[in-house]
Amino acid sequence: MPLDEVKKADTSAWLSKARGDLAKAHHAMTAEDPFRDDAVYHCQQAIEKAMKALLTWHDVPFRKTHSLEELGRQCMAIDQSLQALVDQAVPLSEYAWKFRYPGEEELPTQDETEEALVVTKAVIDTISARLSMEMG
Repeated sequence: MPLDEVKKADTSAWLSKARGDLAKAHHAMTAEDPFRDDAVYHCQQAIEKAMKALLTWHDVPFRKTHSLEELGRQCMAIDQSLQALVDQAVPLSEYAWKFRYPGEEELPTQDETEEALVVTKAVIDTISARLSMEMG
């Protein structure tokens, strides 16, 4: 497989995982007693993977990190117009860990969860559209 096809496949795989996490977040909300903690976790994961897709396509190396701020800064170095979207996404970084371990008794609110879903969809849609144009 030529290099561009490998990079295209790797980028597409990141986007596919991001979309899968968003679908899991929505699914968590369909339970009779919604799993808001799981939903926000999957939102954070989806944004992280969408950002990693953009970085992969542009050959920008990234660490193993859940920091949407760090990944967002790297994405903004590629395209400064992502600033507003990154600013909305950064607070979701804590969802990678906040409700995943014992000790955090409080769940995210319905409003927090719905906002996370909106931001996540916006990030995935924006990055997907950009990559679709660039990848052909």
